[in-house]
Amino acid sequence: MNNFPKIHNAMWPGLVGKGPDSEPPIDFDTMLNLTAAAEVGGAKFDGVDIFLFEPHTSIDSTDDDLARLADKVRSKGFVIGSVVAPVWPPTGGGSAMGSADERKNFVEQVRKGCRIAKKLRDLGIRPYGVVRIDSAGSPAEWIKNPVENTKLIAETFREACDVAESFGERLAAEGEICWGGMHSWRAMLQLLELTDRPKTLGFQADMAHTLLYTLGYNAPEDRILPEDFAWGEAVSLDAALKTLTDALRPWTIDFHVAQNDGTVRGSGSHDKTGRHCLANDPNGRLDIVRHAGFWLRGSDGQPTKAVRHICWDGCMFPNEVMMQQQTWNDILSKMIAVRDAHGWTE
Repeated sequence: MNNFPKIHNAMWPGLVGKGPDSEPPIDFDTMLNLTAAAEVGGAKFDGVDIFLFEPHTSIDSTDDDLARLADKVRSKGFVIGSVVAPVWPPTGGGSAMGSADERKNFVEQVRKGCRIAKKLRDLGIRPYGVVRIDSAGSPAEWIKNPVENTKLIAETFREACDVAESFGERLAAEGEICWGGMHSWRAMLQLLELTDRPKTLGFQADMAHTLLYTLGYNAPEDRILPEDFAWGEAVSLDAALKTLTDALRPWTIDFHVAQNDGTVRGSGSHDKTGRHCLANDPNGRLDIVRHAGFWLRGSDGQPTKAVRHICWDGCMFPNEVMMQQQTWNDILSKMIAVRDAHGWTE
């Protein structure tokens, strides 16, 4: 049985989409306990990926705070993998294509995130993983001046790379249709190439978000699937995913297993975003286990071993669903199947 990549659960679904206009957040301890209680055939999760934002983990956590966090996670038999830096304006950051002050705030949040990431490594609780970022700006802003805005994002990302390297960390930009300059697969690839820091900046592939790249939401000119594509046409979908993954797999250093029903929410032509689905959602458009292999195996058919862990990401589910232990058992089962199909043994 394969023991790599390690299997992680994300803690941020307890926060993303929660709050005053929605349901209450689910605290870190509850998310951690639900993850720890999940078990399938004697197998369990290996660790968690975390969001560096309150009420979970403050981006301004002290060394003592982080030592307590490490002890708490270790007590469950877990490690910490990737961490999400809160680079967006509402969380203290700023747009990577914004004003000088906004870009300075962006880089400062990356610095704080990298400090925490390194401290967790020093504490022995974080053996692998990246610091996750995005452009923190919308496609609607980006489209006003695409060429100059992409150049500005790349410049900001290079500054962030300088910071990351000073802490011995790597950054991963998560491709998602709601982030300007990263909202299509071609725009994402162009940004990575323009930033030109392949040893420090890579791509974070989320199966749900990248599926929407093939449909050209927010960037119809970059659509891969035929205009007359109908769900159920497996050959067309596989061909589109091959085009997508052949382009972005070489940059991929962090991977989210996820499901998507092919729909988006939001309005207008430049502010749509995708939705995650549960692992066993009958409306899910991906064959999770098989399609994960498009990312985890190279053109030679062999595991790339580019990621040491894989993480489940599923945001904006109702609290009632998230509080059911079976939800996490189902997710763990799917994650184990992905590792069995595309992993390796060390």
